[in-house]
Amino acid sequence: MAAESRVELSGLVLETEIGTYGPDDVVPEAHVLDLALGIAPELVLVAEDSMAAIFDYDPLIAELRRLAADGPYETQERLVTRMAAACARQPEIRSLDIALRKRPVHGGTGELGVRLTLDAEGVTALRAGPAPG
Repeated sequence: MAAESRVELSGLVLETEIGTYGPDDVVPEAHVLDLALGIAPELVLVAEDSMAAIFDYDPLIAELRRLAADGPYETQERLVTRMAAACARQPEIRSLDIALRKRPVHGGTGELGVRLTLDAEGVTALRAGPAPG
């Protein structure tokens, strides 16, 4: 049986400061994180109802929130890079998709963001390379 599984987080509003804005610029009211982490199916298809049998994502979410608050950041890309590195440090994570967006943008409406998707090879390369600060 072929199977894949993910841990998914959507719509997490982060306490962060990203960007530099002038007096006439639209300043974002929120930065929002969506995250999908590929993990081994055996961490979801479990025989027992036990935290020891699954991937405990709570410490990772706490670390991502800490990184967000660690600003200020000039760019969303820098925060996404640091978040990807934090995810790659978790051996259970096989792949990842991180989307960070801000709202509102130009004209006071809409959302604008960046997305990074890494397959297993990309996560392995990030693990092996120097950790982005």
